[in-house]
Amino acid sequence: MSSSSSPPPPPPPPKLPIPGRRNILITSALPYVNNVPHLGNIIGCVLSADVFARYCRLRGYNALYICGTDEYGTATETKAMEEKCSPKEICDKYHAIHDEVYKWFDIKFDKFGRTSSPQQTEICQAIFHELMKNNWLSENTMQQLYCDTCQRFLADRLVEGACPTQGCTNKAARGDQCDNCSHMLNPTELIDPKCKVCKNTPHIRETDHLFLELPLLKDKLVNYINDTSVAGMWSQNAIQATNAWLKEGLKPRCITRDLKWGVPVPMEKYKDKVFYVWFDAPIGYVSITASYTPEWEKWWKNPDNVELFQFMGKDNVPFHTIMFPSTLLGTGENWTMMKTISVTEYLNYEAGKFSKSKGIGVFGNDAKNTNIPPEVWRFYLLMSRPEASDTLFTWTDLQAKLNSELVHNLGNFINRVLSFVAKPAGSGYGSIIPDAPGAESHPSTSELADKISKRVDQYLDAMEKVKLKQGLKIAMSISDEGNAYLQGSEFWRLYKEDPISCAIVIKTSVGLVYLLTCLLEPFMPSFSNEVLRQLNLSPEENLSFSEEKGESVKAKTPWDFLPAGHKIGRPTPLFEELKDDIVSEYRKKYAGSQAERSSKEVADAQATKIANQLRSTTLSEGGSKKEQKKQSGSSKSKAEVSVAKLDIRVGLIRKAEKHPDADSLYVEEIDVGEEDPRAVVSGLVKYIPLEEMQNRKVCVLCNLKPVAMRGIKSHAMVLAASSDDHTKVELVEPPAGAAVGERVTFAGYSGEPEASLSGKSKVWEKLAADLHSNGELVACYKDVPFTTSAGVCKVKTIANGEIR
Repeated sequence: MSSSSSPPPPPPPPKLPIPGRRNILITSALPYVNNVPHLGNIIGCVLSADVFARYCRLRGYNALYICGTDEYGTATETKAMEEKCSPKEICDKYHAIHDEVYKWFDIKFDKFGRTSSPQQTEICQAIFHELMKNNWLSENTMQQLYCDTCQRFLADRLVEGACPTQGCTNKAARGDQCDNCSHMLNPTELIDPKCKVCKNTPHIRETDHLFLELPLLKDKLVNYINDTSVAGMWSQNAIQATNAWLKEGLKPRCITRDLKWGVPVPMEKYKDKVFYVWFDAPIGYVSITASYTPEWEKWWKNPDNVELFQFMGKDNVPFHTIMFPSTLLGTGENWTMMKTISVTEYLNYEAGKFSKSKGIGVFGNDAKNTNIPPEVWRFYLLMSRPEASDTLFTWTDLQAKLNSELVHNLGNFINRVLSFVAKPAGSGYGSIIPDAPGAESHPSTSELADKISKRVDQYLDAMEKVKLKQGLKIAMSISDEGNAYLQGSEFWRLYKEDPISCAIVIKTSVGLVYLLTCLLEPFMPSFSNEVLRQLNLSPEENLSFSEEKGESVKAKTPWDFLPAGHKIGRPTPLFEELKDDIVSEYRKKYAGSQAERSSKEVADAQATKIANQLRSTTLSEGGSKKEQKKQSGSSKSKAEVSVAKLDIRVGLIRKAEKHPDADSLYVEEIDVGEEDPRAVVSGLVKYIPLEEMQNRKVCVLCNLKPVAMRGIKSHAMVLAASSDDHTKVELVEPPAGAAVGERVTFAGYSGEPEASLSGKSKVWEKLAADLHSNGELVACYKDVPFTTSAGVCKVKTIANGEIR
């Protein structure tokens, strides 16, 4: 047998806690398995945890990063119904998709498992038995919504209705939680609930369930929270969310559900029920560790030697600071409890929220398809990490950060240094790092070393406190210092005039390149690997920043990182600029929802199909009323008129004044990109002061039939949103950068507008019914934003208002 066919080396043995070492167990909230993860999911959970896990490994800590897909529960059953397959088939499909996306993003799990495993059933049921034995569970009859049409009790996520929380305007809250105000709900609390499957109104029936007695566990829980939130430096948003729950008062929490897909309840009476997903999902951290190593208890029942760090979005906080700790405390066993929790707010997309259920935003597979490298996505998401408040993803911001920070700052510094070293003797160093005797007494180099040493201390402090965005910014500031040092030295002049000083500057700068490679590895591992290749160093042998090896001490003498005489590899540029035309293309491509943007060809074909259907079903004026009623009732396509028929443009009000013969009307001259401005009459006097009507951009419907209003003909209509009671009206405003006269578009709807919307066709009336402002104040047709080349159109304060 030839040596080339020898078997691959066996995988390394599972990591276990090491006595005397710092042992860190890291988890990120288990991503739900019913869709492709979007960028908000990725930064909120797996990417943040990956950065911290990589930092721990870089520092020489014994770190284990555990994650996997959360596979049980209603959402999986619902998705399986949608795709006409079994829940297991859905889980198999999406687990593989998640795994592929995370691999592309360079997420380095020690184990990426799943909750639909034998270990999950075994451990979940064992915990249940301990809770039952210790009398922390109670049995009670609860009222639950039952759908006669579907002949089933409806789990929380199968019910939608108006949120009952005072001040919340969400009319599509789920039965378990309102995504708008983040309040936890029970389905029976919803106003006007509907079954998500058949859209009929369910009714209340009684059913027996098991409850975790949180009130009885409160003292144990509060002691844990008070001690650990301080010692573990919990993020402020985690503390606030936890205290809000405690302040409201803990109530018994149902842990069972009338479902088939889940961990079976091991009691004869409840054999047809499963554990509620909030109860079993956090146990997934334990069961996935058990699928990694049979000695899982050395991680999970070893609180004296293991520190548990958990990462998640803010909507997951109560499950990890209230529910899961109460469950573990109730067993009376010696569990490794969470020490530190790191919580992100929401990353919003352009002007609205990322949404897996609605398919809005940039998803993991989208990021891959842009050809923007994973390290750029990681960098941007981490620079935008919503640590203290919601942050906003925009394509122009991604472009700005890539071009300024990565291309012109970091990439420029590294390439200048290595390219100069690589130049042949006489103009450079022939790829050999020069010696630098006396570097510590070289004035500008000594000053730089002091600055860098302080920056490194700040970086380590931020990372230890899990302030990842701060850590990244500090690391990037070292690149700033390197650029200033290199430029200020005028090394190209020193090379000829003062070769000793030049060698000091270059060897120190190469040391900074290596330092940046280390500090940025948690954030951009593929970038670091490429720089190490250009330095002719092996990542496996050379990349570390541990106390044991003295790397953090070397930061005080950066010229010592790499030895004189080392030969570097071939330098090449590390990043490419993102051009304006590409950004514009991506903004258009990823507007709207996944379904609407699946391909432009499909959208165009659908628009053509609808137009043809409309032409074929147009009623003649002479048709009988009975025939008209029959046709209008049977022709669904006639009701589904394309919004592309509306000619909505960005207009600029050049002048506005009161109507001479009507106290409630304004007369405006509006530039809509034509040779002459249009005269427009609007009934806005009692809502918007005259001075606020001057010289402002508005959205103008330009193809309504002109109509005379108190003697003055109006040639268009200014679009505005109104509150439910019509006491408040606000103009729909295009973004500042939108061009006057450009057409407002709707992703997924293409075609030319009608020349004139005649009153007989009722096109405007049909489409107007679906024009509204959403919960994020974005003007929408159905769920699709009013979009311009500069972004989406919005209103100031009226959420969920109708637009006319």
